[in-house]
Amino acid sequence: MIYVLVPIYVIVCVFLILVVLLQQGKGADVSAAFGASSSQTTFGARGATTLLEKITTWSFVAFSVLAVTISIIQAKPRSSVLAKARAGAPVKAATPAPGSVPASAPLAAPAVPAVPATAAK
Repeated sequence: MIYVLVPIYVIVCVFLILVVLLQQGKGADVSAAFGASSSQTTFGARGATTLLEKITTWSFVAFSVLAVTISIIQAKPRSSVLAKARAGAPVKAATPAPGSVPASAPLAAPAVPAVPATAAK
């Protein structure tokens, strides 16, 4: 899925850059905000939205949605190949070889009678 989304994301990025660069500058609005005389009002009515502005808006929406989608997909935890190999391998039981004593096993103590034998009288 990620191999499909990333190329689309790159194409949308390049398209968004080109569309923004093609738009006409609006420097007069900025000067009007600081008191310079202009024929347009600062926060008032504007002309009809052009096709280029609509394309810019929708390409920005696509850019944002793809960015969030890619980040969510990348945030999912990945499993390791080694973890899969360990899960599929059979578990060997730790059995000592015959005739050998494991290091952790205590040595057997000689048998001692619990009550000392008394001499018969």
